[in-house]
Amino acid sequence: MALELNGISVRYGAVEAVSDVDLAVGDGEVVALLGPSGCGKSTLLRAVAGLEQPSAGVVAWDGVDVAGTPVHRRGFGLVFQDGQLFPHRDVAGNVAFGLRMRREPREVRRARVDELLELVGLGGYQRRKVTELSGGEQQRVALARALAPRPRLLLLDEPLSALDRALRESLAVDLARLLREAGATALVVTHDHDEAFTLADRVAVMRAGRIRQVGPPSLVWRSPVDVEVARFLGCGKVLGAEAARRLLGVPARVGLRATALRVDPDGPLSAEVLERVHRRDHVRLLVRLVGAGSEPGADAAAAAGEAGAEQVGPDQAGADQAGAGVDRSGATGVPGFGGVADEFEAVAPVAAPPAPGDRVRLAVDHDGIAVIG
Repeated sequence: MALELNGISVRYGAVEAVSDVDLAVGDGEVVALLGPSGCGKSTLLRAVAGLEQPSAGVVAWDGVDVAGTPVHRRGFGLVFQDGQLFPHRDVAGNVAFGLRMRREPREVRRARVDELLELVGLGGYQRRKVTELSGGEQQRVALARALAPRPRLLLLDEPLSALDRALRESLAVDLARLLREAGATALVVTHDHDEAFTLADRVAVMRAGRIRQVGPPSLVWRSPVDVEVARFLGCGKVLGAEAARRLLGVPARVGLRATALRVDPDGPLSAEVLERVHRRDHVRLLVRLVGAGSEPGADAAAAAGEAGAEQVGPDQAGADQAGAGVDRSGATGVPGFGGVADEFEAVAPVAAPPAPGDRVRLAVDHDGIAVIG
């Protein structure tokens, strides 16, 4: 492994910001540190960079402890949230900065700048002032500057969080492509799971200073290690194994995202719409499962009312990631939606959505179900 973290802890007095973290990043691999604000992910990144002194543990590169190596000699590139470009330099001057510090010949600097600006989609921008660029263009310049000296490790701290949502989503795809084309080994810090899953080969979910789970994005998304990770990844309700078996046909403890149930006239479940909220590309519903006699909805409502069904209130980060809004007490994650055992979130199409009071049929979408543990 190129980068190895062994037992890293960072303490500030009595507060342990990072606690006994082990992590390895292979050559050419992109790993994302994903977690809510205050979980210790940026502190861990700064410890790797040499900007924070670990209280315990070893940061090693190719098996060599870099504890005594100053920041500028570690060979690591850094990209921060705001890019931190030099406003008095043009685009080429910013990108070439690291090469100038290494006293590379002018011809080498010029060729490398031209190469990287083409790579990040800014060919011909060499003489542009950075103050004339959009936020997305400035982040591309910051990435090119970090890549210019051919760092052995690229460290990105919330590189897209200052951008608006649409630009953030499109630039994340571009950044993933750029990292792969450059063959970069990278450690990325983010609170946004869409960003993490777009960029990374593996995701390390952090909470309270510890890494709770590490794995490929698909595994972390579909099989969160515990309820807290499931909640952060947008699961607003947790069902015990028996309730999940009766309601969903899944004999395991599960977390349900809003997309687990969708309106379908041929669906097996019957429900009453209690509330609705319009999202960008769908309508979010709060529904109560209903049924009478032998109707499928009857078994579903009974299952939902069992002790195995518990409502989970997502924290701010998890609610935002799920696109749900802020409702810490109600536990469904939908603004103003309260939460009881037989109430669930569901999605409906934007065209002619059901209104509160309507009866609907629901189908189960297994892509919205996470098996916990």
